[in-house]
Amino acid sequence: MHSFQIAPTEKSALWRDLLAAVDAITAGEPDGVANMANAAALLFEYLPDVNWAGVYRLVDGELVLGPFQGKAACIRIAMGAGVCGTAAATLTTQLVEDVHAFPGHIACDAASRSELVVPLVRDGVLLGVVDLDSPQVARFDGVDAAGCEALAALLVMRI
Repeated sequence: MHSFQIAPTEKSALWRDLLAAVDAITAGEPDGVANMANAAALLFEYLPDVNWAGVYRLVDGELVLGPFQGKAACIRIAMGAGVCGTAAATLTTQLVEDVHAFPGHIACDAASRSELVVPLVRDGVLLGVVDLDSPQVARFDGVDAAGCEALAALLVMRI
């Protein structure tokens, strides 16, 4: 059992501590699914005002639900569809203040109002996306995007 002390009030410090925790818990573990599961658990446990945290994996040209924390989710997402599919198709982080204003948003959980999706790319190849949802409008900002991008860069080396 791992125990982490992550409680900084400053957002960049929170992300720094989360990155260190994900690094510590995945170091030396060769199983990518286990590493994605622990990363999702840490994100869900320590990020405030998040109602879903997880990974979608690229399988046969579409995003398939991977390890996550939160309510049951959409199992398959087409490339280019919704926030996750857009992040995957463009290989760019998607920071959406209000998902109801996002064209083609896929509502897996009606309570979600904002979303942050970061592609997992290793050597130019898409592996999947990290997806964070919140019931608050504009929950995520540039600090969250940078923190999640750093976490994704670490995670792609461990999956």
